[in-house]
Amino acid sequence: MAKERVLTGITTTGTPHLGNYVGAIRPAIQASHSDSVDSFFFLADYHALIKCQDPALVRQSSKEIAATWLALGLDPDEAVFYRQSDIPQITELTWVLCCNAAKGLMNRAHAYKAAVQANLESGDDPDFAVTMGLFSYPVLMAADILMFNANKIPVGKDQIQHVEMARDIAQRFNHNFADVFTLPEAVVGDDSAVLQGLDGRKMSKSYNNTIPLFDTEKKLRKSINKIKTNLLEPGEPKDPDDSTVFQLWTAFASPRETERMRADFVNGIAWGEAKKQLFELINAELSDARLRYNQLMEDPAHIESVLQKGAERARIHSAALMKKVREAVGISSIG
Repeated sequence: MAKERVLTGITTTGTPHLGNYVGAIRPAIQASHSDSVDSFFFLADYHALIKCQDPALVRQSSKEIAATWLALGLDPDEAVFYRQSDIPQITELTWVLCCNAAKGLMNRAHAYKAAVQANLESGDDPDFAVTMGLFSYPVLMAADILMFNANKIPVGKDQIQHVEMARDIAQRFNHNFADVFTLPEAVVGDDSAVLQGLDGRKMSKSYNNTIPLFDTEKKLRKSINKIKTNLLEPGEPKDPDDSTVFQLWTAFASPRETERMRADFVNGIAWGEAKKQLFELINAELSDARLRYNQLMEDPAHIESVLQKGAERARIHSAALMKKVREAVGISSIG
């Protein structure tokens, strides 16, 4: 039986945070240990260029994210682990897909629509400061997915559109030329609600409201203590379903512990006590990985060697697929 191919990437624009871990890294690594899954994990450094013009930050983020995957148990012999920019066929495929992607489809991309809306609200031209990278990045994302003919793409609910766009572009190419691409499906886990940050909004580098994954214990405790709460006193019942503290708890706790904490909220647990228990829960899960992470960060040559080996494996797949794409569109040897 053919293995199910799963692909996940993280953009190299910042330090990995709890939202990355819960939404992408942890479930992806767990799935990669299955004999029925063929896993591809990558550092999305070309995507970083869309919104980051700081080369040092992109390099540092790449190092941190690679170390994070490895520290959390990714086996690079089990999964194909690579840096996007080490696979030149991805950018080549992006152009071919651009020639098959409808502009109207790109007009509907969430990030582009949000940029236009913000410009209109501030009285600027609708496309003010909108680069072609921002406008067409769903095509690059489609190339990431379609290059390896991934079946399943684990995403948060806010990322489903990208997979649907990749599917639409693949269908158009297959219809116009040849049946080259597997049609990908977004996979949204039961517990993959978008994790909230310190201010109650989506945990995101864009909002500067993240909790870094491998901060020191002291900094982790400090971040958790900063989580926004209401003014209800100890003893007053609290709504767990309207609490960032409780949402974070459910992302790390067992079902039994989740129900226990839900009851504590109803019974009026103090915010300080709830945050104390949340820190202890998260720290217990991450402490061993934090140690491995710090060791890896002191050995960048090892990280680089792992990425290069992964790129070699990835290029075997990408070169074969790009050969099919070229032949399908008529870019091939004459005679």
